[in-house]
Amino acid sequence: MEVQTFSYDNRIVRDFGIASVVFAAVGMLVGLIIAIQLYLPELNFGLQYITYGRIRPLHTNAVIFAFVGNAIFMGVYYSLQRVCKARMFSDLLSRIHFWGWQLIIVAAAVSLPMGFTSAKEYAELEWPIDIAITLVWVVFAINVFGTIIKRREKHMYVAIWFYIATIVTVAMLHIVNSLEIPVSAMKSYSMYAGVQDALVQWWYGHNAVAFFLTTPYLGLMYYFLPKAANRPVYSYRLSIVHFWSLIFIYIWAGPHHLLYTALPDWAQSLGTVFSIMLIAPSWGGAINGLLTLRGAWDKVREEPVLKFMVVAVTSYGMATLEGPLLSLKNLNALTHYTDWIVSHVHVGALGWNGFLTFGMLYWLVPRLYRTELHSRKLAGWHFWLGTLGIVFYAASMYTAGLTQSLMWKQFTPMGILQYPNFLETTLQIVPLHIIRSVGGTLYLTGVVLMIYNLARTMKAGSFLAEERAEAPALHANEADPKETKHRWLERKPFQFAVVALVAVGIGGLIELIPTFLVKSNVPTIESVRPYSPLELQGRDIYIREGCNTCHSQMIRPFRSETERYGEYSKAGEYVYDHPFLWGSRRTGPDLHRVGGKYPNLWHYLHMENPRSMSPGSVMPPYPWLLTQDIDTASTGAKIRALQTLGVPYPKGFDLTANDILVNQAEQIAQDLQKNKVPAEPDKEIIALIAYLQRLGTDIKVQPK
Repeated sequence: MEVQTFSYDNRIVRDFGIASVVFAAVGMLVGLIIAIQLYLPELNFGLQYITYGRIRPLHTNAVIFAFVGNAIFMGVYYSLQRVCKARMFSDLLSRIHFWGWQLIIVAAAVSLPMGFTSAKEYAELEWPIDIAITLVWVVFAINVFGTIIKRREKHMYVAIWFYIATIVTVAMLHIVNSLEIPVSAMKSYSMYAGVQDALVQWWYGHNAVAFFLTTPYLGLMYYFLPKAANRPVYSYRLSIVHFWSLIFIYIWAGPHHLLYTALPDWAQSLGTVFSIMLIAPSWGGAINGLLTLRGAWDKVREEPVLKFMVVAVTSYGMATLEGPLLSLKNLNALTHYTDWIVSHVHVGALGWNGFLTFGMLYWLVPRLYRTELHSRKLAGWHFWLGTLGIVFYAASMYTAGLTQSLMWKQFTPMGILQYPNFLETTLQIVPLHIIRSVGGTLYLTGVVLMIYNLARTMKAGSFLAEERAEAPALHANEADPKETKHRWLERKPFQFAVVALVAVGIGGLIELIPTFLVKSNVPTIESVRPYSPLELQGRDIYIREGCNTCHSQMIRPFRSETERYGEYSKAGEYVYDHPFLWGSRRTGPDLHRVGGKYPNLWHYLHMENPRSMSPGSVMPPYPWLLTQDIDTASTGAKIRALQTLGVPYPKGFDLTANDILVNQAEQIAQDLQKNKVPAEPDKEIIALIAYLQRLGTDIKVQPK
């Protein structure tokens, strides 16, 4: 049998590892800053580029795509070469992938604080960056499939299954959700509107968690956990059931983010049913991981790497039980829009993604540098600081979420809201937000210790850039008469990818097609009209400032919400909303019916200094809106883009839009000037007021 000698490329593994560690510190530091801003808004120092609304998406993108993304690529490039017994397909593609991904992260770090955002959660980056992500992902896919093709192992190991599912599904999700009409170099409008946009976004948003934060990490778990424990995977058969049931069921669960909204009931119910079914495969994977450690629990007590991995898999099990339970309508009614969801997300992010990454790094770096870890004691300190950080974080946010929900829903014996002022709830949970930031500080401190520990390890060792290896050449790709159908599929990477794509595509098609093709699913309302040019500019300012990160625009059909905010929201009210702005959390009150609730003067003073109108408010001031001019040069292009998307502006409206804008702006400015406010009609505050005063006024509800 011919034995071939080759080498593994460890440079690409090292580079992605270093990038992951750097962005872990950066992303978590930004997270700590915004956590503190929720009770100390002055922390933005009066600068528009570091307000909560602008840097909150910077935090999520930095943690998901910079920290976790680079960790995924680090683990995939290391493990794939070894389970395939082959060097990566192309060193050049590896370098293009690395530098392309880092440039995307830098582009995000610059564009998001500047206010360039699509407003879609986990997909905020604007269209040029979306295109760059697509191109870099294609490079990654070619490199991975090229490596699999030239492998020297007959069958693809289970980790590769999860890598393949990740590649094909993330590509599908990203492309469908990112369809948009460009207006300028860094501005676009979503191809979808209202209810349709909401369904596509949370089909993407939920499955970004599923296929970027979960499936690749399960593949990494199946490789690194057995390696660290020096034990085989507990059950090959369970891994098959786990993989196929997980990727098939996961894709259906997105609508559970939209329960009690204007989304059609059938889609909500479908999301709930598949979310409950998701418990089985998720726990199957967690059990397979934990039982891999059978007979190695003494080693777990001594080895920091395994401690991190055990907590990671346990956190995965907890988060994937809680998620389906939160999709039950009675629990969802209690927790949605509250800080409970923030805790749920971070148990997964800090525990599952964070701790598994730390375990991989502590296992990998000494091997890459051919030395021992600098300090197992420091690694132990990191473990306990991180664990305590998660406990402080989760406990405070669970408590805050429950407090919010109960206060929002509380009525007096006379049948009126006991806490009609939303701010009462906000002030009540400030101590819990302080505790949350303490937890974040502990977790970040652990990361700093890890950086020091790994840097000392690297300095003490000698980096092995080209790791020599040898393996027999793979000649036998013919079928074995005794092999099962799945074993046959494990020899066929492209057939495997096609079957995986079909498995994830079925759920997406069944959910999306009826919503787009069956008109009765999104009924229209005759009185709903497109935004005026000034309101449209105001809406874009609202999006730029990230107001949708704190305020929802979706009143659910609960008495507590209709009493507080007004008539519940209807699907037909959003048909011209590109993108939708329903929100996923209420740091401030819902704004869907805020139009006409307050005079123009109130909004002006509130944006200038929120505490002048709402003493104790945690909202930052927006003084730049009073001095910055409305970008009227973009009005025509925006109108034309929306006309392309089907918004019924009359022909030639783009040519007269600015005249209409100026007329409406002068009316608002004159009203403010009557109250001795030196308002100028060409300032952004005027456009924002116009948009806020429009919200919820298209339908007329008779007073009770």
